[in-house]
Amino acid sequence: MQIQIIDISIFVLYMISMLIVGVYFLKRNKSQEDYYVGGRKMTSLHIGLSVVATDVGGGFSIGLGGLGFLIGLSGSWMLFTGIIGAWMSAILLIPKIYPLAKKHNFLSFPEVLNHYYNGKVAIIAGIISLIGYIGFTSSQVLAGAKLAAATFPSITIVDAVLLMGIVVIAYTVLGGLKAVIYTDTIQWIILMVGLILIGIPLGYIKVGGWEAIKTYLPNSFLSLTNINLVQFINWLITIVPIWFVGMTLYQRIYASRDEKTAKKAWFIAGLFEWPIMAFMGISLGLLGRVAFEQGVFTEFGYAPGSPIDEEIGLPLLLTHIFPVGLMGLLMSSYFSAIMSTADSCLMAASGNFTTDILRLSKKNSKSIKYSQLATLVIGMLAIILATMMQNVLDLMLYSYAFMVSGLFVPVLGTMFLKNPSAKGALYSMLFGGGTTLILILTKMTLPFGLDANFFGITFSAVVFVLIQSFHKR
Repeated sequence: MQIQIIDISIFVLYMISMLIVGVYFLKRNKSQEDYYVGGRKMTSLHIGLSVVATDVGGGFSIGLGGLGFLIGLSGSWMLFTGIIGAWMSAILLIPKIYPLAKKHNFLSFPEVLNHYYNGKVAIIAGIISLIGYIGFTSSQVLAGAKLAAATFPSITIVDAVLLMGIVVIAYTVLGGLKAVIYTDTIQWIILMVGLILIGIPLGYIKVGGWEAIKTYLPNSFLSLTNINLVQFINWLITIVPIWFVGMTLYQRIYASRDEKTAKKAWFIAGLFEWPIMAFMGISLGLLGRVAFEQGVFTEFGYAPGSPIDEEIGLPLLLTHIFPVGLMGLLMSSYFSAIMSTADSCLMAASGNFTTDILRLSKKNSKSIKYSQLATLVIGMLAIILATMMQNVLDLMLYSYAFMVSGLFVPVLGTMFLKNPSAKGALYSMLFGGGTTLILILTKMTLPFGLDANFFGITFSAVVFVLIQSFHKR
């Protein structure tokens, strides 16, 4: 009990300090431009670390740990798609979007579609993005809840969801993009140092080193070929396109000091995603599997061979290997990473709602208050959704899938066509996003093991091309 009190006390103090940062920047946010794009003066290092913290964050950290627990090192290929998406976006998207955003003072991603198509397309894009980011926010709250429940057994998953949700909402309502980006930098550095210098070495020693890994795990766990091509394709078509349609990413493009800064930030983010974060998260999950097979988790109610949620293997390992106090610090940094992603996603959803759906004037003196109210309501919806889901990675990938299948093709239209059809964009969004949503909700068995969004993107592209061909005539 004393151990938990010390660690929880450290965690509480850490969270309070993050909230103080939110209060600090709250007093300095004078407009929607301050609140959503940080005054457009951020540097490449802060932007780059914030991008990777937002994209990988706690949800992918817990999800990566789960993949390492299930299949070993091959799970790292999921974030390899992240570096592909980041660098493609830096080369293809940023040079086109940044000058446009600076000229027209864009605050949101759908404003780009409004520029190239029309207001109807922008509204539908805003609705799709809003729904997707509510789901993504829920995945972060659920990741934090799983971490809290596994670390502090006296807390249930539902209690942890409510606790995480309340803290995230409070922090986000207080903050703004400057607060998010600066705290992202601090939190990500703490997390990296904690995992590289403490987490992985301690875990490796505690489970018995290389001999224990070879003894308790099959050789496939140490291979990079322990996935099939279809699995990699599913990750590729879900994660790469998000770099072209993610509202949180557009906000950071807009927040960059100049185009060169944005491109440099994206290259930095890609390298942090893979190999750095990919192999750290996977390795800890793999060590968690060794500990499970050794019977280390029996005291937590998980004997070797018994059913276990793969996504709590990493938190249970950290609980086992970290001493008093140090555990509190590491958990604080993990929770911070989760909160950083969650508040970014909440801000994205709030921006979609106020800028693209309600279309509040950027010069409205009450715009920040409306944005904060929208954030509060959206955050409450995210908490409700989190209580209904079980798997963090599934919830994240479902949210990604819905967004990319509805939005990716119209974005490609803006990049490669001189006169893209607004009607084509509108119907491709409706049919693409709708197809993926129906396939996910009905849980249909799909051909070849491909994910729903493969068919959603395909349908979206077919609809867009057909209408575009008539548009040219």
